[in-house]
Amino acid sequence: MGGYTTEPTALTEIGTEVLPYVHRWSGPQTPRVVVPTPICRMENFLGATHADALLSHAISRQADFTDGTVMDPLTGQLSHKDRNSLVLPAHSTAFHQYLSDCLPQVIEMLGMDTTPSQAITALTAHGTDSYFGIHTDATKVPHPATAVSAIYYLHRRPRGFDGGQLRIYDTAVHDGRAGRADTCTVIEPDHDTIVFFPASAFHEVMVSRCPSGQFADHRFTLTSWISAPTTAPEPQTASQALRWMARAAEHTRPLPGVGRNHHGAIAAPLPPQTAARPTV
Repeated sequence: MGGYTTEPTALTEIGTEVLPYVHRWSGPQTPRVVVPTPICRMENFLGATHADALLSHAISRQADFTDGTVMDPLTGQLSHKDRNSLVLPAHSTAFHQYLSDCLPQVIEMLGMDTTPSQAITALTAHGTDSYFGIHTDATKVPHPATAVSAIYYLHRRPRGFDGGQLRIYDTAVHDGRAGRADTCTVIEPDHDTIVFFPASAFHEVMVSRCPSGQFADHRFTLTSWISAPTTAPEPQTASQALRWMARAAEHTRPLPGVGRNHHGAIAAPLPPQTAARPTV
């Protein structure tokens, strides 16, 4: 035999101290649980032809963009607090068709078992010193636990801006209370990509810089809030994780009777799914 020796295996007692009751999980000091936010990201979403056409359209509408605002969920008042960006209500039949066609896959990946049926869409433009502070989209939809936010990115190649990443935060649950966690996923604003996530998720847009100062070099998005109609009863089919996320976002929801800030964008029913991709 070789020159190996074996030693008898024995259990070693590391410590004999018994944890006090208050340090046990069954006591008042329970662990802090972090619920990861489900995210679905797709590349080459529209394809080069459709993406370039939408980018050209966004650039051509420069004069129609207005300053983005934030709504106070308690009073309904609008302000520019924690936001510096440009917004334009938008609707694209082709884009909404693509949303409809991929939505079943997105819903499955996000852990939902309901299918939202309408979308509110707006163009945004971010240039130098543009940003959007931490917020949820609970002010945009009637039922955040079963609604989806979608952000589709457009920009010139090569990219004419820096920054502008999207941070999507996780949810922390402790002692029966839910709130925003410190951990997050960072999404790069790459051309012709789209990211889907629950509308109740806390997220922010980091500061961007546009050295040329030209509007055509801005960071553009088509942002959609996909949900059930306002008149529909609140679905009860969200997963437990999504219900915790919605609970964390509860204080960002408008009070009864307070409107929602859509910057003039109107909800449109999503078209029926098609087997083939639509044409512009």
